[in-house]
Amino acid sequence: MSIGEVLAELRPDFPDTTISKLRFLEAEGLVEPRRTPSGYRKYSWEDVARLRFVLTAQRDQYLPLRVIREQLARQDAEAGPAAGRTRPALVAVGPSGEVPGRPPPVPAPAAQSRWSRTELLERSGLESSTLAEVERLGLVVADAPGWYDADAVVIASAVAGLLRHGLEVRHLRAVRAAADREVGLFAQLVAPLARQTDPAARARAAETATELVGLSQRLHAALVRSGLRPTVGR
Repeated sequence: MSIGEVLAELRPDFPDTTISKLRFLEAEGLVEPRRTPSGYRKYSWEDVARLRFVLTAQRDQYLPLRVIREQLARQDAEAGPAAGRTRPALVAVGPSGEVPGRPPPVPAPAAQSRWSRTELLERSGLESSTLAEVERLGLVVADAPGWYDADAVVIASAVAGLLRHGLEVRHLRAVRAAADREVGLFAQLVAPLARQTDPAARARAAETATELVGLSQRLHAALVRSGLRPTVGR
């Protein structure tokens, strides 16, 4: 397959994937498509499977590229010569071999990236009045009048789950404030790369942002677990 055909193959499950992203992953040594005599990339089904593994590990486990590269190297060593292998069964695990525990992502048709207000309410379980309150706090923001992106669906669903446990929307002001502080901090790290005109640098900026988000979530979860341990007695 050409790089454009690979992009079309991956986009339904990974809508944020771009040709620049695929080139960046190649530059990082995570996939090695063969080249035609004229220099065009040609991907095999094994290459596509490796890309799916990398993208899934980043999206669902927030693993840094270093860890993903090590896992792929182990898979390659265990599988032996690559000849004849297609669609290998790759499973993303944590740095110590564990599958990091985290709530499953909100189910959604992967090709859809915009949601109406009605769809957002249906998928999240929020009442319209509650969503309005959530929006007033800036937890959910429409990307166009009446339309929301995939992150808004995730946020609204998480808020609905917290409310079911007895929290109130006003209690989430601190969460919004903490997130804003992290955005400001991480933006300082990513902005120098994002400002460059080189597509590879911009792709690296996106990768850095993904890794920072994942590390932040792991740190936050560990701190909350540690803080609750004396209360729950475990």
